[in-house]
Amino acid sequence: MTDTSRLNLPLLAPSQAQKHVTVNEALSRLDALVQLALSSVTQTTPPLSPMEGDAYGVPVGAVNDWAGQEGQIAIFVNAGWAFVPATQGMRAYVVDQGFYASFNGTDWVEGMQSLSPSGAGMIQRTIEIDHVIGAGATSNVPFALPAQSVVFGVTGRVTTAITGTATGFSLGVAASSNRYGSGLSLPQGSWLRGLTGTPVTYYGSEDLILTAEGGNFASGEIRLAVHCLQFALPN
Repeated sequence: MTDTSRLNLPLLAPSQAQKHVTVNEALSRLDALVQLALSSVTQTTPPLSPMEGDAYGVPVGAVNDWAGQEGQIAIFVNAGWAFVPATQGMRAYVVDQGFYASFNGTDWVEGMQSLSPSGAGMIQRTIEIDHVIGAGATSNVPFALPAQSVVFGVTGRVTTAITGTATGFSLGVAASSNRYGSGLSLPQGSWLRGLTGTPVTYYGSEDLILTAEGGNFASGEIRLAVHCLQFALPN
């Protein structure tokens, strides 16, 4: 056996010369894999100027030096790419998308909290949206609440002061204009934490709706985060 069975770390051979080369290669791979952070799991083309130790989850359709390596972890070691198989249950932080993901045997899945032998599981997600508020009495955030999800709450922060004649605003959905808060503040830096007393299931995607109170909106920007749970089907 020349490599370890799980992480493909190179092993020393009996009476091997220049043992430090093999040992350093193994340490470099291990350094990248422990507390695994993947620069991307969707990028199909290797970066032009990778840094030593950079790691990527190789997706379907990868090209150039990654061609034929789908489902592998590509690690830039000693000025070249080394490939380690991603195994079911591996967990990593995906840098370019800002979430933790688990490997289900085929793909890296955002927020996977449990995983059955056949790939079913619970997926916990936080969906962040930067929304520009236009002039009017309401401002819709299209399809902010994903279909087939249980929503526990919505949080947010005003990133650019909300202007106009409104004295405040509420946040909700078509069926309940203040489900996630009312009397909310307009200045930059103001925040909201709208918890649903009983988690609400949305079978179809829905807009979040900001409704002006005491007047109308003119402009502004808000960063919203939807905190929800979804369910992956078995293979």
